[in-house]
Amino acid sequence: MDAPSVTEVGFLLIIFGFVLAFAAMILLAFRSARGSEKTRAAGVLLIGPIPIIFGTDRDSVKGLMILAIALMIVVLVVMFLPYLFGK
Repeated sequence: MDAPSVTEVGFLLIIFGFVLAFAAMILLAFRSARGSEKTRAAGVLLIGPIPIIFGTDRDSVKGLMILAIALMIVVLVVMFLPYLFGK
């Protein structure tokens, strides 16, 4: 069997992201319907290298801030790998 192309892998990752977001919304709805726990939410919007972080409490925002910084470092390392090791 042939290896999947980059387009196929990208399409599958997009579909997986939508399924994961839908599942998270369903779980959040069930959890908030019980009413016994406080619902917390946070998100990161990456526009280029600039993260925009929002959330309902400090703990969620701090965790996402750490993850956003780690993601930016990973992206920068991947971007500059060809320059570090030659083409």
